[in-house]
Amino acid sequence: MKNLHIETPLIKSLPLSGRTKKDIFLKLENIQPSGSFKIRGLGHLCQTAMGKGVGHFISSSGGNAGCAAAYAGSVLKIPTTVFVPTTTSTFFINYIKTLGAEVKVVGEVWDETHLEAKSFSEKMQGLYIPPFNHPLIWEGHASMIEEVATQMEKPDLVVVSVGGGGLFSGVVKGLQKVNWKDVPVLAVETRGADSFSQSLKAGKLITLDKVTSIAKSLGAKTVAKHALELTNIHPVSSLVVDDSQAIRSCIDFTHDHRYMVEPACGASLSVAYNSTDAIAEAKSVLIIVCGGLGFDLDDFCKWNSKV
Repeated sequence: MKNLHIETPLIKSLPLSGRTKKDIFLKLENIQPSGSFKIRGLGHLCQTAMGKGVGHFISSSGGNAGCAAAYAGSVLKIPTTVFVPTTTSTFFINYIKTLGAEVKVVGEVWDETHLEAKSFSEKMQGLYIPPFNHPLIWEGHASMIEEVATQMEKPDLVVVSVGGGGLFSGVVKGLQKVNWKDVPVLAVETRGADSFSQSLKAGKLITLDKVTSIAKSLGAKTVAKHALELTNIHPVSSLVVDDSQAIRSCIDFTHDHRYMVEPACGASLSVAYNSTDAIAEAKSVLIIVCGGLGFDLDDFCKWNSKV
């Protein structure tokens, strides 16, 4: 069966390369049909489950994973229910509905929504689709690095935003699969959604009391255990940036490349836009432009006026 995701372009960013005096490459996951990289992993999980006779998809998500699940359900013609927390924007809710999925708004944060969705999936005997914590999701996300390996020479560094750790896990898995085991990964989060950074420093999983960052797509209070375990087998460093840096980078990226992305994606882009010390030793840098639909034009205009 044909994949639900597309092979995305990889481009060398002339504005960012000139700005940093490095070779900055962008993997444009923002142009996936669901709006973000999420369709790679969730699509792989959904297609595998459909092949085993699953007849109902149930997702829990603050946004992008819900869109991916709804898109998969629409293409595969499987009824889909998406649970979202109360912080989810009206735009996200309406967009998921346009893809044919039912939306249930439950819980103040994703962690609460996740429990309700799991309970519902047991009652409905359907497939529960977590937004990041599943081996088939990591395997699906790894495909982007397999594509990158056919599109460019081995980079010195890969930069990726981290929320729950699904994308990060897939990127590391992909690097291992293409035998780029020595290429370090820089995991970027926004302050107030930095559960991975805190866990990395503590050497154990840390659960945030609450998520305070504007980058709601990075808003898992606890990162996946598997993501932390991967730091034992692959070179990984962590960087935490301010919301303002992420937002400013979203604006600059739109001006430079004519693409709009959400703050969760802007976090990774800020590494190049701020020419941070974190990339000082690298000559060739790959940034995963993870995309995201967690904003609308009104948000974008407000961000632009603020920064």
